[in-house]
Amino acid sequence: MPTHTMRAVRLHEHGGPEVLRYDEVPVPEPGPGEVLVRVHAVGVNPPDWYLRGGLTDVPGSESTVSLPVIPGTDMSGVVEAVAANVDGLAVGDEVFGLLRFPSFDGSAYAEYVAAPASDLARKPAGIDHVHAAGAPMAGLTAWQFLIELGHDHPSPFQKAPHRPTALDADATVLINGAAGGVGHFALQLAKWKGAHVIAVASGAHESFLRELGADRFIDYTKSRPEDLVHDVDLVLDTVGGPDSSRFLRTLKRGGSQFPVFPGDFDEEETAKLGVTVSTAQVRSNGAQLAELGRLLDAGTVRVAIDSTFALAEARAAHERAARGHIRGKIVLTVA
Repeated sequence: MPTHTMRAVRLHEHGGPEVLRYDEVPVPEPGPGEVLVRVHAVGVNPPDWYLRGGLTDVPGSESTVSLPVIPGTDMSGVVEAVAANVDGLAVGDEVFGLLRFPSFDGSAYAEYVAAPASDLARKPAGIDHVHAAGAPMAGLTAWQFLIELGHDHPSPFQKAPHRPTALDADATVLINGAAGGVGHFALQLAKWKGAHVIAVASGAHESFLRELGADRFIDYTKSRPEDLVHDVDLVLDTVGGPDSSRFLRTLKRGGSQFPVFPGDFDEEETAKLGVTVSTAQVRSNGAQLAELGRLLDAGTVRVAIDSTFALAEARAAHERAARGHIRGKIVLTVA
């Protein structure tokens, strides 16, 4: 068992990357249905900087944040202790997971974390902890948007349940922001299903995205994808925001647009075009992560790592995220 204290990154106030503090705190006690994990690597994700910046409740979550708080949801590590009612996991097992999302209760920026066993899957033997820690939130977001939602919780963003589009050799998918965390997983999952994939990103990422299987590449700094592309079945927009609706005109009638970050859409326009706009909110899911893990193990899907930083350097990791143009995932390593 570990000593009773550990190092963790905490927020004592909201603000820029400089508010991330490297503290000594008690090791958490795993509650019912939980395991204690010795963390080896932590994925850095948008909710981490939303929390740091002052967002204290995740839409659709009941949990509220009280400061100081340990951010982070994605981690890979080794089981150190197991609560009495946990089946299927034992001390020494290597695991990875998206913890307690949607909420800010993941507490993953730490040397140890108490993790719900149901949020965890066995780490794929074929990849290291750094790559495994980069997979959970981004990989599950792509999976739940494109492959299977996997739950029946209502979305805080729309009334109708999200329904993925059937992807096969007859489907054409445009992915905007294809080089980022969610985008690079979505590209690979769509290719796994046999779809024709058009990747949109800046020119620096072209060879990377072609290596991952993109059939066509559009450099958005040089041309507007909505002027070049027509009759696609699905647009997955990982960038979102107010400009997202410009992609509607790339769709065929009956097509769908999935904004990962809800944008502004005019219901009359979508009805006239005969298209569907649908979004989902990623949720922790150990069983889906195990399915994704099999693809990672086989090399069918790989995790691209943009950069790694030591846990104590979380500030620098958040500064890297703020600069943008990320290729894959930013990961914190825990000695």
